[in-house]
Amino acid sequence: MTRRLIPFVAAALMLACVPAVSHAAEAPSKAAAEVKKNLLPDDADAAWAEVEKSMKPPAPPKEWNEKAPTDQEQAEFRKKMAMLAGIAADKSKEFYTRFPDNAQAAKAKETERRMLSAAVGLGDETRQGALAAAGGRPEPEPAAPQDELQKKLQESASAAMKRQSEGLPVVFGEFEKGIRALQKEYPDRPEIFAALLEVADGLGPEKAMAIAKEIEAAKTEPSLKAQAVVLRQKLERMGQPVLVAFTAVDGRKIDLLEMKGKVVLIDFWATWCGPCVRELPNVKAAYEKLHPKGFEIVGISFDQEKEALEKFVKKQEMPWAQYFDGEGWANKYGKEFGISSIPTMWLVDKQGKLRDVNAREDLVAKVEKMLAEK
Repeated sequence: MTRRLIPFVAAALMLACVPAVSHAAEAPSKAAAEVKKNLLPDDADAAWAEVEKSMKPPAPPKEWNEKAPTDQEQAEFRKKMAMLAGIAADKSKEFYTRFPDNAQAAKAKETERRMLSAAVGLGDETRQGALAAAGGRPEPEPAAPQDELQKKLQESASAAMKRQSEGLPVVFGEFEKGIRALQKEYPDRPEIFAALLEVADGLGPEKAMAIAKEIEAAKTEPSLKAQAVVLRQKLERMGQPVLVAFTAVDGRKIDLLEMKGKVVLIDFWATWCGPCVRELPNVKAAYEKLHPKGFEIVGISFDQEKEALEKFVKKQEMPWAQYFDGEGWANKYGKEFGISSIPTMWLVDKQGKLRDVNAREDLVAKVEKMLAEK
């Protein structure tokens, strides 16, 4: 179980409009049809691990927790899911083709069929022929029964969302009350801790820190405890210097320690990330308005193709420096800072200290306030 597999607050907005499907949660670099070289490593165990990774579901855009997605946004997300399902199918086929005697070969064949079915179901008609060759659509798996706790959590999330007009802090606070009431009835269930992690960011740093420490000390799933550690470490960075230094893709030398006196936005993003691209006009507007007053931006790219990044930056006329190492989600600063979703934006004040880890909301107002500080 992972935090993004059960976004309870978002469920009331998402479940009716986005189909659930299993596929890769990774940065796509090329369409599957264009890939000529092997997708998998030469070691069978490592290759199977890559196949399993490709079947994990992606996180819905984080902003859908706050605002219902438009029809266009849903269509874009489905298109991305279809592409990733196709890539997962390609990896599965490559596995059983290259490792036919491996114990996982039969499972890989069935995985290919399921992923092709998912891709076609999500609108990728180009996969129809491959699906037919793989045996056609598999029999649907019976839906897992939803137990009483899951029903109650969903009801609590829906009740909290009814107060959305009062603002997100009220929604998150209301949902936490519902979770705490259920925690008394189900004290050892991991879904309780997963739900608390889901709302922690919306409860403010003090409550979020308390939740992180609570889950670290709890007897629950290691994956949830690991997420709590990441959350705590992120919150512990607040008020501390941010050590980021690199040579940008355009050759500029960047060191945040040398940028004291300026307010700096650290933008964790990627060219393939739809929400990141949609956020770009707001970021550019803030830069154009406040750069003359001492506002800077540093991009941390999760791209895997340098040429794609360079072309995008040039086309969009993005004047700020970009970090790139080609490692996607495993890039140096993404791993170091525990970035699990993008876009993520941090604000560093004029003293070089981290002040905000959710800077997207009211960005201009936040920057103006920090610029006015002595």
